[in-house]
Order: sequence, then structure tokens, then C-alpha cells
Amino acid sequence: MIKVLINGCNGKMGQEVAKIVNSDNDCVLVGGVDKENTGEYTFPVYTNVDNIKEEADVIIDFSIPIATMNILRYAKDKHIPIVIATTGINEEQEAEIREASKVIPVFKSANMSFDINLMCRIVANLAKQLKGNDIEIVETHHNRKIDSPSGTAMLLADSINNALDNTMSYEFNRHDKHEKRSKNEIGISSIRGGNIVGEHSVIFFSENESFEIKHTSYSRSVFADGAVKAAKFIVDNKFENGFYDMNDIK
Repeated sequence: MIKVLINGCNGKMGQEVAKIVNSDNDCVLVGGVDKENTGEYTFPVYTNVDNIKEEADVIIDFSIPIATMNILRYAKDKHIPIVIATTGINEEQEAEIREASKVIPVFKSANMSFDINLMCRIVANLAKQLKGNDIEIVETHHNRKIDSPSGTAMLLADSINNALDNTMSYEFNRHDKHEKRSKNEIGISSIRGGNIVGEHSVIFFSENESFEIKHTSYSRSVFADGAVKAAKFIVDNKFENGFYDMNDIK
């Protein structure tokens, strides 16, 4: 049995992960971490990582960046592999995560959906075939999402940019610009409203036509399921220290 600790267990994604773990015959949920202990859970919840008593085989993190960095340091101290699904990580925090992967196995993805990662490969291939097209990414999420643009939008943009030898720049705000669109930019727009789990569109525009690839998430369980699969993958394969992502799952 794989012993799982959830960071951000009070959040909607943390709760979804708990459901998946509890229904998985190969896993057991040994505890959770969050800023409050509501007392509503059947597993121990800690507000301070120094008080954790249970031994975990892997940590699944669906939280906020500051909480991610806190649990990352705990994972390093205890030599526990970690799956990071938190978005909104800045460059400094990303560097710390990469540094931690020299000490422990770190699995990180801005989106734990297999289909989204397939979409990344598709749009990267399209970008190479549709050179010269204007490229726009539009993402829509529920009104409670904190970070903007979404980590998935950036994942898609980076996939395209890498395919084009990192020659593209990102445009997040046209409000303050009074000039025509540059050919070497990827426009990224965010929409927030209602209870939408997540929609991402990548649109390629030429002079006479457009080509759109779109992914819609109908349930948060797809991300929770992906995170649990990642946790099982990194534990079952007994990986050495290093940095892993969805492309490593075959």
C-alpha cells in the first residue's frame, strides 16, 4: 500500500484527491496538511508540518505556492517524493523546486490531465507546420481561481514556444498597447466566471482561415486522478532523485 499525504487537503482539489485515494486499493491516506484543521476528516490534519507523526511514501500537493514551498522543504528533510500540482509558481520558486529535485524525486505538472498534455504535443506540432500564423490562447476558469493566466495556459504557450526555438514572446495585456500585433507573440487571455472547471483554446490565425484546438474539463476528478497516478508512478518505479512530468508517464 502506498501511504499518501495531501498538502492542501481542505481545498476542492485536495478533497478530490482524498476521494480518489480512498477508493484506490493500492493507496491509503495517512494524513493531510492545511492552514486549518476543521475536524471534519477521518484522517489526521496538521496545520504545522513539524507536528506530522505519520510516515508517508509520497506527498501530493494541491495548494498555493507559499504552502507548496513549505511542504517541499518538509519533503526534502524527510526524503519523501512529492507530486506538485499547484499553479502560480514564480521563477524563484521554480528554481527552488528544481534544486530540491537533486535531493528527492519531484513530479511537477501545471495540469495532471493526460488529454491536456496530449494537447501540448499537438499544438507544438501545429505551430511548426503553421509558421507565420498569429497564435492566441484563451483560458476560462471559475470565479474563485486566484492565479492568472492559468498554469495550463502557460504550459501550452511554453510547448509552442519550445517548438519554435523559443522565438516567441507572451502578450498578456493589450489594454496599454497602441500598436499592431507582433508576429512573434503569443497572446494569452483569461476569463473568470461561474463554476467552470477549465477551458483552454489555442487558435492559429492566417489571412483567410483559423484553426482552433480546444480542451474542456467537466470535473476536477480528472486532475485528482492524474495526480494519484503520478504518485503511484513515481513510487512504484522507485525513481532516483530528479525532476519528472506527465511526459514521463508512458
